Amino acid sequence: MFKEFDCVALTTDVPEDGLRKSDVGTVVHVYPEGRAFIVEFLTLDSSTAAVTEVQPSQIRAVTACDITHARTIKVQA
Repeated sequence: MFKEFDCVALTTDVPEDGLRKSDVGTVVHVYPEGRAFIVEFLTLDSSTAAVTEVQPSQIRAVTACDITHARTIKVQA
């Protein structure tokens, strides 16, 4: 089960927020029984790229075997 401040990676695209599978974010809210999560995604300069609600099946824990990958995303002002 995920908890607040856990680092997670998407397992699916979230096109309405411009997010792609494997984008990494931080859990900022856990709904009761872990039925859903609010995850914040930041750019490398710490600008918020998206804050979105995801289902447990849409995220996984980040592991020591993951590698950082950079891509450009349009950040809303």
